[in-house]
This record gives sequence, C-alpha cells and structure tokens, in this order.
Amino acid sequence: MQHRVIGKREVSALGFGCWAIGGPFSDDEGRPLGWGEVDDDESIAAIRRALDLGVTFFDTADLYGAGHSERVLGRAIAGHRDEVVVASKWGNMFDEDTRTRIGPNNTPEYMRSAIRATLTRLGADYLDLYQLHSAPSVEDAEALADTAEDLIEEGLIRGYAWSTDDPERAAAWAGRPGCVALQHECSVLHDAPELLALCDEHDLASVNRTPLAMGLLGRRDHTSRTTGTDIRSVAPEWLRFFADGVPTNEWATRVDDLRDILTSDGRSLAQGALAWLWARSDRTIPIPGFRSVAQAEDNAGALAHGPLTEEQLKEIAALVG
Repeated sequence: MQHRVIGKREVSALGFGCWAIGGPFSDDEGRPLGWGEVDDDESIAAIRRALDLGVTFFDTADLYGAGHSERVLGRAIAGHRDEVVVASKWGNMFDEDTRTRIGPNNTPEYMRSAIRATLTRLGADYLDLYQLHSAPSVEDAEALADTAEDLIEEGLIRGYAWSTDDPERAAAWAGRPGCVALQHECSVLHDAPELLALCDEHDLASVNRTPLAMGLLGRRDHTSRTTGTDIRSVAPEWLRFFADGVPTNEWATRVDDLRDILTSDGRSLAQGALAWLWARSDRTIPIPGFRSVAQAEDNAGALAHGPLTEEQLKEIAALVG
C-alpha cells in the first residue's frame, strides 16, 4: 500500500500538491486563484520534511503562482532530483511579473516553450509527468498528445497525462503509449467511478486532486472565513464546497456525518480522507496541498495508518448515498 506506479517509476502512495505554495495569483479580472500568502522558507522545509517521511511524488503546474510554485519546488528538491518523481502541467499563459493568468494556449508550439520554461524554473533536465491543464476539444488535443510523444523521445519528459474530469477527454489519451496517468478530482465527498474504471482498463495511475475537498476534509475551521487572495473567498462555479469564504452548510454537514469513521483508529480527519482514497482503488495517488511543516507531517502521517477497511467503505457508502 505504501507505493504506486506511474509509468515505470515507483512512487509513494501519497503525493503532495504544490498549488498552495505558489502563493497569490489571479485571473485577468483580478479574482484570486491562489491560496493566500505563503512563506517560501516554510514551504521548502515542508517539502524536505515530506521527503524525510517517505513522500516521493510532487505535483505542481506552471500556472500556480505564475511560475512561483515550480521555482520553490525546484529549490526544495535541489540535490535530490533522482529521489523524487515530479509532475507539472501546461496549457495556460500567464504573466510572471503581475502573477496573472492570461488564458489558455493549446498549441504544440506553446507546449514546447512551456516545458522548457518549466524545466528552467525547476532546475531540472527532465520532467517525470507532464499534464495538460486546459480543456481543448478531443480533436484539438490530438496534436498535443503527438507532441508529448515527441517530447518523450527527446528525453524532456518521461510520460504525460490529461488533468480532466471529462470521461471523453480522459479516454481520448488513455490508450496512447506515453500516457501513464490521469489526474482527476476524487474524494470521499466526490467519487469518480467512471474515471477509476478507465484507469483500471488502461493501466493508468489515478492522481487525485482535491482529495481533501479544498480543506473541508482537512484542517480548515468550518466557521472561519477566508479572505483576500484565497480562491475560496470568491469561489468559482466549480468550487462546490465553499461559498463566500466558508464551507456551505450542505457540505459541512456531510463531513460531520463522516467524521467518526474517518477519524477512527487515531487518524486525523485529513488522514481518514486519504485512507478512503487508498481503499477505493489500488491506483489512487492523492495529492493534498500544504503550506507548513505541520500540514506536511499530518498528510504524510496517513501512510502509517494505511487504507480504510472494506467495512468502513461500506459504512461510508451508506451515509453518502
């Protein structure tokens, strides 16, 4: 249970998502897309603590913090590159100076420039997993998959994936030789049976974003309001768990219904949520976010507890319907 496979690389069953450590950035209308202010030294210490605790997979994107997350991750793993598996994403243009997302770019030409910029920010020669971070049509994405295969041949990436919750888009790349994973939302509050079945069918790693429901299943105080540069303070339509900076009553109630099961056997709430994902499939690699050493330790502590039992899965299924 302690390990999973992405392509030909063995990784820890737990990854760390590096969105939050990118710090503030926004869309072209000024709406926040980050998780608030960060301390880069604390972020680096948290990554190194995660390494000490057996975490070997780190997932970021060039967009997070408009390049800042990649730079911080690169600093943290300097001297340890061969010990870790690193994933990043492309598909969005942004301004590093203003930390602003400009919009999608789904051309092969931009993809080639984006991977070289990512490698520069990471201080790396290659990337283990490169993931499409936008939503072109299946037809338009075909050229991007072809380019990804070329990048593998050129030694710049080891494998690729699409970060999508759309089964049609996911299936379009699933059978290609260099497609080794699918990144998609999955949590005890939002199951993804069709996408997990696709991963089984095509022998893909299931990289699970939002495993803690944007903090609702973690350390977030349900009554404390987010503000300023935190994306949850002005939640976009897809962020179903929050409204006006606090969890909605509906979702907070669901968490309370599951709390006793998830925190059984000495687990924290976050650890229980991660344990559900491991019990759900032997392909899942949850990538919870973090901004501190304490959060890194709590997340990594889930590995020692392992997955929930089949009986606990059934109890939860009965509660969530």
